[in-house]
Amino acid sequence: MKRLTQTLVGLLLACGVCAEAGVEKQSRGNVAQPPLPPLTKEVVIWVNEQGEHIRTETHYVKALTSALQDNPALTLPSKKPPISTPDTNVPNIAPPHALSNNNNDVNDHTKQPVPSHPHQHPHSQFGISYSPYKADRTCKNQEEVNNDLDRISEYSFIRIYGTDCDQTRTVANAARRHNMLVFAGVYDLTNFPASLDAFGESVTGPDGKKDWSIFHTIAVGNELVNGGTNSASDVVTAVQTARSVLRAQGYTGPVVTVDTFSVHLDHPELCRVSDYCAANCHAFFDATQQPAGAGAYALEQARSISARAGGKRTMITESGWPHAGDANGGAVPSVENQQAAIASLRRSFDHRRGDLVLFTAFDDLWKDDNIYTFNAEKFWGIHGGL
Repeated sequence: MKRLTQTLVGLLLACGVCAEAGVEKQSRGNVAQPPLPPLTKEVVIWVNEQGEHIRTETHYVKALTSALQDNPALTLPSKKPPISTPDTNVPNIAPPHALSNNNNDVNDHTKQPVPSHPHQHPHSQFGISYSPYKADRTCKNQEEVNNDLDRISEYSFIRIYGTDCDQTRTVANAARRHNMLVFAGVYDLTNFPASLDAFGESVTGPDGKKDWSIFHTIAVGNELVNGGTNSASDVVTAVQTARSVLRAQGYTGPVVTVDTFSVHLDHPELCRVSDYCAANCHAFFDATQQPAGAGAYALEQARSISARAGGKRTMITESGWPHAGDANGGAVPSVENQQAAIASLRRSFDHRRGDLVLFTAFDDLWKDDNIYTFNAEKFWGIHGGL
């Protein structure tokens, strides 16, 4: 999706159509594809090697097909959630061989805001996601969380999704032992904004003072628009409210909302209200993708989102590949394919490691599969099962 001449890089943003379904507080994926229109609008933005805009061209071409892109929910649902309406406005991605390895992109993280109060890390600089639940859906205690983070201490930051199980406190305590940061969040808008109190409480010392430096980012919601839980305007208002509340308490780091890449392309206002664009993106849920192209796939989506948002920094807040489960077309779960996909992601984001959260640390044996998850929902762990 890029065109390279001697001094020009053309960034192709194809507004293709494919299916992407979200599941409220649950998992992701779909094999079904809706009928495609005969033509789709193709916009080519020409930039120079510094990422500066030169001109824009518009063409109309036959639409490609791709399968559903969706992502997991990492809270503990008390009942099976409803299936949301599929999002059919997901752009297509060219095969890996068609993507350039040029690293001069308009979304270079070195030119974008970074989290405040960063620690000095002897780590890989990549992030990784984590959920502190046992297979029986009970909460892990502090010792168990400590043991988990001992196994993944090479990462610079760890992403968690909610405040249940007192996880903001237990994960923050464990992260401090390894000089890691915590990408924290409220999973949804239930009990919002009171749910924000967990962040301040988790960083309050015996003297009553708050040390916010442990937090990389605080997110308001995970795929709320994609899952049909809230409208984009609801989420925009919530992010604004959260930022105001957290700033008043002394937190000065990034406040964002996380959603799927296609939702960000449809609703750039989610990027505008966030301190950077935060998008989940899994090549596995596009049936045309191979594991060796997982990194190029995610990187191209990050660039597309940034271009849609006027050049704003984009972080891929989830990307991985399952090691077991059923095939989604050409996307096949296996240990070897997971290793290839993770290696591809690391290579593609090597020049901007702080913009990638690998999914996920360990197998989530507490999860349930549904018709969209290819019996793979439990098996995305990069570092084995627990």
